[in-house]
Amino acid sequence: MSPQFHYAGPFHDNEGREPIPFPWGKLTRKPLIYASMGTLVNGQKSVYRTILEAAGQFPDMQVVLSVGQNVDPGDLGAIPSNTIVVRMAPQIELLKRAVLCMTHAGLNTALEALAQGVPMVAIPIGYDQPGVAARIAYHRVGAFVEIGDLTARRLAELIAKGKANPNYRDKARWFQKVIGKTRGLDIVTEIVERVFGERVEEKGAAM
Repeated sequence: MSPQFHYAGPFHDNEGREPIPFPWGKLTRKPLIYASMGTLVNGQKSVYRTILEAAGQFPDMQVVLSVGQNVDPGDLGAIPSNTIVVRMAPQIELLKRAVLCMTHAGLNTALEALAQGVPMVAIPIGYDQPGVAARIAYHRVGAFVEIGDLTARRLAELIAKGKANPNYRDKARWFQKVIGKTRGLDIVTEIVERVFGERVEEKGAAM
């Protein structure tokens, strides 16, 4: 890697986010699955309907599905009794409570899930998502299904696997510890202060 580039890890500072209203009172004590297909390529109603159909097969769990602004929840058909559908969700707060995250494999969501030690079931659609999904499977923090192979049956199989396989959770928690130790903001501060200090010294020597 070039010496001009420095890895500082992911930055997760929830204080800079605007609060998002959420019906917290509807949450039960059942294990929680948080599902979101991101904010960019999230208008595919068929994907949400498949998620809802698969979610309905797990009455012993509760699902929160965030559909964004491009989809009207009323267009998705019947909502399983164990599922809460919202346009926007406080993602980090819900991930802190979740046992599994269904995601489009966007890098931000994947890193936020790992920062909370949550394994994933990924449904990549475009951009960098197939590569992120492949890494989720490679590092054994979850599994993925290609959009062309997505069915409620296949998705339910992956949910059941994620629920039953403790190795996913253990590996996700290992990455949680790694991310927690990275302290990216401290690294960035140190680098910036060092560079500015060097520039000041160079300027002083040149005068």
